[in-house]
Amino acid sequence: MHDILYHTYHIEKYDHLEFPGVVPRTFIGAFVISILSSPAVFVMRLLDVPKFYSLVTVRLLLSCVTLLSLRLLRVQVKKKFGHQAEVFFVLLTAIQFHLLFYSSRPLPNIFALALVNLAYSLWFKGSNLCTLQALIVAGVVFRCDIILLLGPIGLTLLLSRSVSLLEAVKYCVSTALICIGVTVLIDSIMWRRILWPEFEVLWFNSVLNRSSEWGTHSIHWYFTSALPRSMLVAYPLCMVGVLLDRRIVPYMLPVFLFVVLYSKLPHKELRFIIGSIPMFNVSASLAASRLYNNRKKAGWNLLYILMLGAFLVSLGYSAVTFMASYNNYPGGYALKALHEADSSVKEKMVHIDAFTAMSGVSRFCENEYPWRYSKEEEISIEEFQERNFTYLLNEHHSISGYKCLFTVDGFSRVKLQPRIPPLSLVKEPKVFAHGNMRDPDILSLNWPGCP
Repeated sequence: MHDILYHTYHIEKYDHLEFPGVVPRTFIGAFVISILSSPAVFVMRLLDVPKFYSLVTVRLLLSCVTLLSLRLLRVQVKKKFGHQAEVFFVLLTAIQFHLLFYSSRPLPNIFALALVNLAYSLWFKGSNLCTLQALIVAGVVFRCDIILLLGPIGLTLLLSRSVSLLEAVKYCVSTALICIGVTVLIDSIMWRRILWPEFEVLWFNSVLNRSSEWGTHSIHWYFTSALPRSMLVAYPLCMVGVLLDRRIVPYMLPVFLFVVLYSKLPHKELRFIIGSIPMFNVSASLAASRLYNNRKKAGWNLLYILMLGAFLVSLGYSAVTFMASYNNYPGGYALKALHEADSSVKEKMVHIDAFTAMSGVSRFCENEYPWRYSKEEEISIEEFQERNFTYLLNEHHSISGYKCLFTVDGFSRVKLQPRIPPLSLVKEPKVFAHGNMRDPDILSLNWPGCP
């Protein structure tokens, strides 16, 4: 998004050519958000507003797209299950930290999430062929793993005779071919080679099975860790909803199978199955609505009180998680502090290591000349003193040939304490800023130093 907005048609300056990542990803989502945000970014550039606010703009716009897709789903929940279910759907979604946290992150999963939410709303509406088309666009363009959701939903529609096999094949194949043509055309230009990004992702993850190189979890991790942490009170409620309201069963079963199928992949992350959460929240809202309606009946009143308590606990957990996340971007804060400390016009080269880059550093945070940046990987600590970097931002406390100038703390853990509030966040030094000792201009500045 940064490169589209600031480098426009000068593709040779784009970051992905130097740092392509493990697998290529499509530019289509980035183009959509960049085009929509370009008027605001253009005005900010005229007014010489810092680039960081362009980052805020594109993130807000992406979150609006995600929330709009959730709104479409909310409207259909109201029409199909009633106003009370709609209210609880909104409440349950609002107190879940992870879903809203991810909603503005520029990841292929989030672009796909918007289309999955659209597919759910079309499914509730009865537009079954359009449901399949939305999932195909999400799978072909943004996340090939959506095929694991498309399969169970498509099979459900066929078995229930909601669509005919001939119609499904005709619409799905034509949609897939159009999407393949569009993504190959655009991404081949941007990546400078003939390319269908999601096919390469599918080959890398499924055929070569190399995703496990980035860590593995047990087969039950989604059900015993990821979903409970992300859904909170909605997790047990969604199970109850299936028992209390049979109308949700045909919708829940395919989504449940999607998570089961994905559990076979050793490498697991919440974002891979985040598309299942909105549907699970619908089921949870039906259970919450039933408990609310029966709150004055014997036996039900205790369950209703327990549900209210669980709502409060979930809200408190999300508040703590929010604060932890807020303090989890030391790399971004370190780069900002470095820019503020050195205002000289002398050319400066900053090396940013992988940890710093993953903890808040963005190209939107980079300044123009005289600042230059390097994210070169696999440089040993001993090799840094032979390189002519002006500053280093990394996770090492000391490096030969460089002086530690300051540190930036980041979230470490939550600590219980015998007072109000009972929880406190423990922070510790995460990113260290180093200056080249061969540069006297750096040493002459007033740095806070490192503990």
